[in-house]
Amino acid sequence: MIPLGTIAPPFQLFEPRTNQWRSLDDIASPIGTVVVFMCNHCPYVKHILPALLTVAREYIPKGIAFVGINPNDPVAYPDDSPEEMKRLAEAMDFPFPYLFDETQNVARQYSATCTPDIFVFDGERRLVYRGQFDASRPGNNIPPTGADLRSALDALLAGSPIPTEQRPSIGCSIKWRTTSAPAH
Repeated sequence: MIPLGTIAPPFQLFEPRTNQWRSLDDIASPIGTVVVFMCNHCPYVKHILPALLTVAREYIPKGIAFVGINPNDPVAYPDDSPEEMKRLAEAMDFPFPYLFDETQNVARQYSATCTPDIFVFDGERRLVYRGQFDASRPGNNIPPTGADLRSALDALLAGSPIPTEQRPSIGCSIKWRTTSAPAH
């Protein structure tokens, strides 16, 4: 895991929904930025996605930026292809960019390990939270609310310290390519 205080690694990735390249500089907020490594097919992402979109819609007006990044190999997992990313983002009206990490280099730079894997950076792009969305999991009968992410964002917005005791994300492992060649 990258340590708290780490500066957000820069990126420039393709957004299938808009057919544009987006960078961290384009997206980041001077207040705070949430980077979520996610994908289409993972049951853990599917489980939290409606609640994640709700949290994003609540906090974007407060000045928090959000971005979703899909690092998965779309050859092995066609549901995670750029075309399917575009379809999902349009169908659910994502309020944030959903970017494709074709080379998987951004996921490696962030030391992302699963989907969803959530990182929160402050206005100076220092990592202040890396952890779970909440305690909800598929099948555990706890509704997804984003309690852990909300707690970190509320502290960030209030200028309060964010606890360094953080629960790691749990989800599907990132589907790494078996070759170094990009999928497209």
